[in-house]
Amino acid sequence: MALPKLTAEQRQRYLKKAEEARSARAELRDRLKSGEVSIEEVFDMQNDIARRMKVSTLLESMPGIGKAKAAKIMEELGISESRRVQGLGVRQREQLLAWFESRGR
Repeated sequence: MALPKLTAEQRQRYLKKAEEARSARAELRDRLKSGEVSIEEVFDMQNDIARRMKVSTLLESMPGIGKAKAAKIMEELGISESRRVQGLGVRQREQLLAWFESRGR
């Protein structure tokens, strides 16, 4: 399938929209890192930024969790590395919340 031809104006509009999404994701990650927002609050958010975030990115944004630990948590809980927040099942959400509660986070 060929890519659609975009006008310069359409291209600029899409680039601006992508930049706004990146900025919003970065802000959410910073809020998670600082503890201003909890993982449970992210699960309850109804905006596309939170819902479309990869679970691995969400975990890596939590204090004290890097790529390796995030991958280990996801493997432990049986969550695919490509899974996004909106794609988590009820059981997977509960397991993630329980994992953080058991470690006092």
